[in-house]
Amino acid sequence: MHSTENAKYLGSRSSLPICCLLLLLLAVVLQPAASQTQSSQRYLQNVDINNANNERLQQILKGSGAGAAPAQIWPQPPLKAIPDVKTELAKLNSTYTYQNDWPANNVKLGAVTAVSFDKAGNVVIFHRVNRVWGQQTFDNRNVYQEQYLGPIRESTILALEPATGAMKYDWGKNFFYMPHGLTVDPEDNVWVTDVAMHQVFKFPPRGGDGKPLLTLGTAFKPGSGKKFCKPTSVAVLDNGDFFVADGYCNARILKYSRAGELITSWGQNSFSGVSYDVAPQNYFAIPHALTLVPELELLCAADRENGRVQCFFSRNGTFHSQYHSQLIGDRLFSMAYTPASGGQLVIVNGPTAELGIHPEHYNEVHGFVLSMRSKQLVSKFGPNNLEFHNPHDVAVTTDGNEIYVAELAPMRIHKFVHRSLTKPLSLSATKDTSNIGTGKAGQENAAPGQTVHHPSGKAILVASLMLLFAGSTFALALLFARRRKRVHARSQIFA
Repeated sequence: MHSTENAKYLGSRSSLPICCLLLLLLAVVLQPAASQTQSSQRYLQNVDINNANNERLQQILKGSGAGAAPAQIWPQPPLKAIPDVKTELAKLNSTYTYQNDWPANNVKLGAVTAVSFDKAGNVVIFHRVNRVWGQQTFDNRNVYQEQYLGPIRESTILALEPATGAMKYDWGKNFFYMPHGLTVDPEDNVWVTDVAMHQVFKFPPRGGDGKPLLTLGTAFKPGSGKKFCKPTSVAVLDNGDFFVADGYCNARILKYSRAGELITSWGQNSFSGVSYDVAPQNYFAIPHALTLVPELELLCAADRENGRVQCFFSRNGTFHSQYHSQLIGDRLFSMAYTPASGGQLVIVNGPTAELGIHPEHYNEVHGFVLSMRSKQLVSKFGPNNLEFHNPHDVAVTTDGNEIYVAELAPMRIHKFVHRSLTKPLSLSATKDTSNIGTGKAGQENAAPGQTVHHPSGKAILVASLMLLFAGSTFALALLFARRRKRVHARSQIFA
């Protein structure tokens, strides 16, 4: 792994071969020490790395924006000891119970990319139906290559009843090409991003007549300035001002007025540096999701490939704090805020080996609950206490009692309920999870009618005690009856 200066030097080593050889040898000797504090290029999505003149590649390697500080002079704090991640993860309690029978079996989904809540409390999800983001979906300039397929014909936005998972309403036909982010604002308007169209849309409640109230960006034209390049997420303040994470290419956050006028923007590309609290403030390696912390007037962003959450003052975008745990790893896909227990971030990470900088580190894909006060993880969760495969977004109710996780593959929307609300005497119905990830994505792991009921340990104990009590009562009653009979017989003899 050579720095940009080393690569540049190696390209001009014709005049002084002996000196160059010595310098090259010196670079090799010093390389292991350098690799501990500075990473290789991290995520070159749709970039031709063989083309040295590629403008996007230069932005990634140097950092976009005028006057960007070179990656090589980023401050590097002393390396922290890496804990035994597997052992520490095993110590975390699971404070949420998986709802195996949610949603209803008749809800058919494609890759689920986003989840939010409408004013009625319904769970609103964004999914891609039959559309897949593959290696050939975009060219090296981030231009969508499958426009000929036309928009997705089926409903891409579904609202599910939180208790049963039954569908309440659906919309979004014949409009979107590659869904990504979805947010329902305090007025019940629906904000969505489409990475193929490079646009952000505001729709009226429940989609209205299917026509957006506001459109930002130019359809199928990636760019910067007033254009977007694969925007990922939207967050909306109570006064109608809103934020856009312009995520995959520009690595920036923009704040707009209610009318759609740009107020401010910040952020630069950060595809170098170790993810463990090292990447500098306001640098992003894909700002992938946004959430608001109203009590502190903060906007928080999931800095995906840096494996951290960065929070900023929502007034002006000034940096406030960042949150990271080595137990989460190098990739953090989404987070949502709840004021429960003094303020918590519910986080979903992702598999490290695919794109992460340190695939040798032990990694587990879970949901995590992080205290904003202590900056420590307080619990973890997953489907039946197992790992996720590819979680993409997360939403949590204000009281922190319910969590919903959108997953790309298998194509699922997951529901979790806080253990404090679990009925101790109930029998939990669970589906067979032995084949998770082995069947076709999107298919149910157990066919209808194959639900298996597993009594909990508490239920078995209570039932056993009840049987013991009933048996003891019967035995005592029988004993008393016999004694009464003997007394009655004796009274007859002595009468």
